[in-house]
Amino acid sequence: MKSKIILLFLFAFIFNISNIYAQGCDSDEPTNDSIPTPKIKIFGFFQPEYNYNFTDQAESTFAFRRARIGVRGRVYDDFSYYLMLETSPFIGGVGSAYLMDAFITWDKYDWARVSIGSFKQPFGKEVTTACSKLTTIDRAIVSDQLVAPQRDYGMAVFGGNKYTKFEYAVALMNGRGLNVKDNNNKKDIIGRLTYKVTNFMTIGGSFRLGYPNNDSDTRTTVGAEFLLNFDNLHIQGEYIYDEGDYNRAAGGGCGSEPMVLGNRRDGAYGMVWYDTKWDVQPVFKYEFFDQDLDIKDLGYSERMTLGVNYFFNDKIRLQLNYQANIETYINMDNDKFLAQIQVVF
Repeated sequence: MKSKIILLFLFAFIFNISNIYAQGCDSDEPTNDSIPTPKIKIFGFFQPEYNYNFTDQAESTFAFRRARIGVRGRVYDDFSYYLMLETSPFIGGVGSAYLMDAFITWDKYDWARVSIGSFKQPFGKEVTTACSKLTTIDRAIVSDQLVAPQRDYGMAVFGGNKYTKFEYAVALMNGRGLNVKDNNNKKDIIGRLTYKVTNFMTIGGSFRLGYPNNDSDTRTTVGAEFLLNFDNLHIQGEYIYDEGDYNRAAGGGCGSEPMVLGNRRDGAYGMVWYDTKWDVQPVFKYEFFDQDLDIKDLGYSERMTLGVNYFFNDKIRLQLNYQANIETYINMDNDKFLAQIQVVF
């Protein structure tokens, strides 16, 4: 079954991603030549959440998925800045507010915008999607576990925009993540390229060559992705393969618990959602993750997410997700129900 899914993703990659990604957590806004870009903008979003875990001893809790506030603006014709704080005590492992994104961008040329500071790795569709624009509450397991650390310090060059056929990003980053000091002289090289085949079909690929712990042991990661938009129907998928050393101290994305990984690991997801005229958006997501390809069955898991999103307006959204988790080797009662309301400003 898994081999068939891999072939499906590779087929989609060959013939067919998102035409825009969020370097930080804020999403790009519609442009209007008659309205000048503000010099300074304060922005952010809050995501209070309720979780119910269907374990042997059921657990339920209220928490903040994210609680972020930032400022961005322009200090000169060709220079912009972006700064964001994470104030949720439930992610990041520090228990208090901390600096998440902070970068300066020289954007005189649309095909060579240069940023330096701390920001997301330019890898994959889900990771580079603005956190407030995710279709499901959780990112896929493979996105959280293999594209880690999701944020880092470094320098990147970006080219293209949502109106161009091609978009690319190439970054040179520490490879250790935020709030830690770099411990080696080698740097990670990360890149992503997307191509809009037609008005409704976009494909892309990503790569990373990293040195997560020292100057000699490497990590290699490759990914393929696609996005199909048929009016109100949307289909998105991604496959990621990863091998070599990894930083065991780097947590998963947005507070997810890091797993113990084998020398080779992979995973994929496929997701479909529909925009109805009643501001209701049903969504279905299937994913698998194998944390050690060299050990048969052990560490292989699947997840199906059935959800619905309701948009009160363009600033307030309610999300309901039921996650059905399936482990091949040792099955556990660990399904989960999540409810989240989001306000952006």
